[in-house]
Amino acid sequence: MTEERRIIGGHRFTNAEDYEAAERDLLKIEEIKKKIDFNNYKSLEGLYNDLQTGQISFESILGQEFDDEVYEAYISFGNKNKSNSEEMTIKQEKSDVIANNKNAITKKKITLEDFDEEMQAQIVKEIKKKERIRKIILIACGTIAVLCLAYFGIYEYMSIRTDKDAQELANAIKEEESFIPPVNSEDDKYYAELTETAEGTPEVLHKYEDLYNQNKSLIGWVKIADTVIDYPVMQTVNNEYYLDHNFNQEYDKNGSIFLDASCSIYPRSTNLIIYGHHMKSGKMFGSLQKYQNESYYEEHKYIEFDTIYEQGTYEVMFVFRDKVYSQEDVNFKYYEFIDANSEEEFYSYMDEMAAASYYDTGVIPQYGDRLLTLSTCDYQQDNGRFVVVARKITD
Repeated sequence: MTEERRIIGGHRFTNAEDYEAAERDLLKIEEIKKKIDFNNYKSLEGLYNDLQTGQISFESILGQEFDDEVYEAYISFGNKNKSNSEEMTIKQEKSDVIANNKNAITKKKITLEDFDEEMQAQIVKEIKKKERIRKIILIACGTIAVLCLAYFGIYEYMSIRTDKDAQELANAIKEEESFIPPVNSEDDKYYAELTETAEGTPEVLHKYEDLYNQNKSLIGWVKIADTVIDYPVMQTVNNEYYLDHNFNQEYDKNGSIFLDASCSIYPRSTNLIIYGHHMKSGKMFGSLQKYQNESYYEEHKYIEFDTIYEQGTYEVMFVFRDKVYSQEDVNFKYYEFIDANSEEEFYSYMDEMAAASYYDTGVIPQYGDRLLTLSTCDYQQDNGRFVVVARKITD
């Protein structure tokens, strides 16, 4: 966990090779900026062409961002020149129209009757053909517009329904509770003594009984105070169904918050991995990426997560970006850490997460901790993921 943090240009690099590539790109960019005048169109055009033909290339995301910067400056410069040229063209066209109109006064107006019958028939046929094409285009555009309106209407309806359903479910389990962050000590009681049924499984907590009877896929509830995250957590035999279904098992683009199919709440896995969509509306886990800012973390250090058998509070340890790798890739894969088979394996995963984390929370994991991982999509890279990891501190 003492590995040196590698940050350049606001980007964190998890290995030395990528970090060194970024350093080389940074030096190259600085040299280019010394030579190129971004206010000179010819100079900028030359740089743009060199980037397009590959005469100048980069190795890291810093280079990609510089490439985008050059492209935007070049296009902006080009549009400005284009606007001036178009203005001159319009003036010339107006002048030509005036001149043509003067000449047209002395010319005879051509009508359909000026042609023979065969030519008239051909002209009428061509006019009708163009009219049909025009109508088809208008119908197609109208259909597309209706479909777009229908799509956004359905999306809005689902968003409103999701809010309404979530609020109703929350009200169904709402209890008068006040959360006080616990003081850690050697005497902290980590593990709840669960009351078992005759079948050997724990009894469902009273406040979740009604919801559990409505949908046996319910395994718990996750909440982060003062955020929109306040949802039931579902689980099925795969990780597909609740990507587009809600608690009532209706189709819903917002999906549901759900536990990885490989995890178990009883007996409990070392790490419970919970997924949720990154909705642009902010629903589900759409606000999770705010944890990138340490100030946001300071105001939202604790995550409340209950299973249907026990209540729990977790404190955030690590916040990082990652991605889903192919099966052949030999990389740290946070989503494969579910049970720690040994103390060595546990600390190996903790070290990887700490090294990737945006900031040091000061929370030190201990072998035997119960972990909670919240994961959502991240659109900064292909198959990207944004991850928040916390450990249980109270039952």
